[in-house]
Amino acid sequence: MKYSKDYHELLGSIAKDIYRLYLSMLSDPVILTKIPVSSLDTNFNQFIAYAVYYDMSRITQLISDNNKTYENPEAVGLVVSMERMLSDSDNYISEQQYEHVLLGLEKGIYYNIISQVVETAEKPNPITLKYDASPLTESQKALMEGRLAFPVLLKSYSSDIYEDYSATLFRFANVIAKADGKVSKREEEVLKKVYELLHTSIEIMDSNKEDVKDSVEAPDTQPLQTLEEIVSELNSLIGLSEVKKEVNTLINFIRVQKLREESGLKSSDVSYHIVFTGNPGTGKTTVARIVAKLYKALGVLSGGQLIEADRADLVAEYVGQTAVKVNKVVDAALHGILFIDEAYALVGGGESDFGKEAIASLLKRMEDDRDKLVVIAAGYTGEMGDFISSNPGLKSRFNRYIEFPDYSVSEMLEIFISMCKKMDYAVSDDARSNLNAIFSEAYDQRDRSFGNARFVRNLFEKSMEMHANRIVSISELDRTILTTLEESDIPNNQ
Repeated sequence: MKYSKDYHELLGSIAKDIYRLYLSMLSDPVILTKIPVSSLDTNFNQFIAYAVYYDMSRITQLISDNNKTYENPEAVGLVVSMERMLSDSDNYISEQQYEHVLLGLEKGIYYNIISQVVETAEKPNPITLKYDASPLTESQKALMEGRLAFPVLLKSYSSDIYEDYSATLFRFANVIAKADGKVSKREEEVLKKVYELLHTSIEIMDSNKEDVKDSVEAPDTQPLQTLEEIVSELNSLIGLSEVKKEVNTLINFIRVQKLREESGLKSSDVSYHIVFTGNPGTGKTTVARIVAKLYKALGVLSGGQLIEADRADLVAEYVGQTAVKVNKVVDAALHGILFIDEAYALVGGGESDFGKEAIASLLKRMEDDRDKLVVIAAGYTGEMGDFISSNPGLKSRFNRYIEFPDYSVSEMLEIFISMCKKMDYAVSDDARSNLNAIFSEAYDQRDRSFGNARFVRNLFEKSMEMHANRIVSISELDRTILTTLEESDIPNNQ
């Protein structure tokens, strides 16, 4: 079985994202409320970890076509992903770690656990074990057969973390599908199935209700936020004052044009496609999700989903396959927004590259489906200008640009504090001073690769780890010790 370094690096990257997601889920109020710790046969952290592992195993089983052989590259990918998630090393995707995996495969040390991996997906869905502190009925359990664990729970209760979970697990599915270096026709069909499993839910009624609905609900059947609620969500974001101003202006323009239409007056054609420019971690994806909900609330789009894609999702390696990939992604985005991150990468591959074919296919779909598809293209400011200038069709369709500035020192501190509040942490005065110094230095030395909010999140996650290492040996822990980040908990070597 060939195990490439590129595949190894993909596994390392997605595993890190899943681990971040797992940490967020541990404090998610929906999960804490709906799965009380007292109802579990194991501790809460282990239950959440197993449920995520179950979903990853189920996805892997589907993509590998239930292949239980020890040479199963998809199962090996899952094992390596889990190994990365359990590792404390930020250098997991280094050359040494890659060689470690190759040696492990050669000596067969993965073989004993691969069988456990594929068997996990055949076990009962963990969400059927306990739910709302009461066992599910037999009819509810029957509906859960073949389902993933968390999409049922998160989607049913409109958890804020649902979109992040579904998008991250779908990325995991795409990585696992690339285990042998290509995605077959069968795997493409399986990926569609995985997408459906991640984006549909069975409504489980509360324990005081007698029955459960016998239907699968589509994503757009969930309670719709009002326009006022979505605008409030936008305006509550930290910083981004000019971004909020631009989006609010767009909202007002759309509302007035619709009012003019209803009154029989002439109205201007509105281009809903947008270019987001700025450095990484400045909130582009977050705002794109809000815009998708705004467009649905305004009646621009009937679905309102956001489908994220990058060059790898749109450009194929062989003749004739790129249009197929583009159409597949666009089909998933119809009635919603297609968000293309680092869109400029579509034009950077030279004359023999298929990026230009991807752009041509995308432009055709934007024209053919102009009433039900919106595209937001995002990336660095300079490169996005070159991207739009590369094709007259792009210039004619994208005429609205929103620049996302780097976060200021005070804004980064505010983001860190908000992360603390969400996870029930507090920051001492000395720790706050240390954070301010770290953010000031990072801001002064920043370049185009500076991570902004991602830098803040990484610092926060490291601080939680250092806090845990500091207090774990204290014999008598009180709430203050458990929740307060001190100066020594803030790493200075970011």
